[in-house]
Amino acid sequence: MKAFEIQEFGIDKLAFVDREDPAAPASGEVLVRLTAASLNYRDLMIVKGVYNPKLKRPLIPLSDAAGVVEKIGPGVSRFKEGDRVAGCFFPEWPDGPPAPEKVRPALGGSIDGVLRQRMLFRQDGLVRVPSSLSDEQAATLPCAGLTAWHALFEHLDSRPGETVLIQGTGGVSIFALQFAHAAGMRTIVTSSSDEKLQRAKQLGANETINYKTSPDWDEAARKLIPEGVGHVIEVGGSDTMPRSLRALRMHGTVSVIGVLSGVEPAVGPRDLLINSLRIQGIYVGSRAMFERMNEAIELHRIRPVVDRMFPWTEFKQALRYMEGQQHFGKICLKIE
Repeated sequence: MKAFEIQEFGIDKLAFVDREDPAAPASGEVLVRLTAASLNYRDLMIVKGVYNPKLKRPLIPLSDAAGVVEKIGPGVSRFKEGDRVAGCFFPEWPDGPPAPEKVRPALGGSIDGVLRQRMLFRQDGLVRVPSSLSDEQAATLPCAGLTAWHALFEHLDSRPGETVLIQGTGGVSIFALQFAHAAGMRTIVTSSSDEKLQRAKQLGANETINYKTSPDWDEAARKLIPEGVGHVIEVGGSDTMPRSLRALRMHGTVSVIGVLSGVEPAVGPRDLLINSLRIQGIYVGSRAMFERMNEAIELHRIRPVVDRMFPWTEFKQALRYMEGQQHFGKICLKIE
């Protein structure tokens, strides 16, 4: 079978290789023919060698893919041949709180990922995908979709009418907008592009802020919601965190899901203490969370936003496109 490998770090050094076809599935295993994959910013960082320069190589990249079950091994009860499925970002985290042994194996990072034609999964590391979605749409769910879902609903009492400030219009951010809108929450979206903000309004954003023309976007948010917002989806990192905290109401929450602007400490304890603020780190989620999210997607007929599709042989071009940060939603690959 064909696959991509990271043999040396760098987009131009990616290798398109022949690998042995997977063996017949053993007990509890499922052989999946992969048909579509999607990109996350993590994938770009891994390929460039900035995510973890000590990652083992060669490494098959990417964590997110969907496909069709070709064969099942003895003892498999959760799937049958022909089922449409997606792999779990953390194949060893079926349910419950995170633990080191559950999150240590991560697709496309500490273990080989999904950018290949066929792959063996343990049945506990797969979910059925919503029947209403195409393979490309389903491939956007394992990391970006689940991260947004986890941030909004798994630990917080998110209610209709609550205000959520969402940074940017990348994959996780657009999922957060769609989920929050479906739940009846008030949403504020930030971006440096008026065109993207207009598209966010079409997806249900109640308010938008262009942070290029309004660099003090925390103050702009306070003008919209004088008491402060209840929740911020934080993708920026150290440069944006102080403003995120200033935009919050008392007892508000920042969900940290990205570090696009860096990881240097930039937050003092005073405002956290005085305003009883909460910061929660969100690292994707469990299979049980994935299944709950899929039920909501089916119920509300939510359609993931795919900005652009590339043939998987154009993986390098897709990474360059992501690097340019012009996309709105997700970038996908069609695997053949």
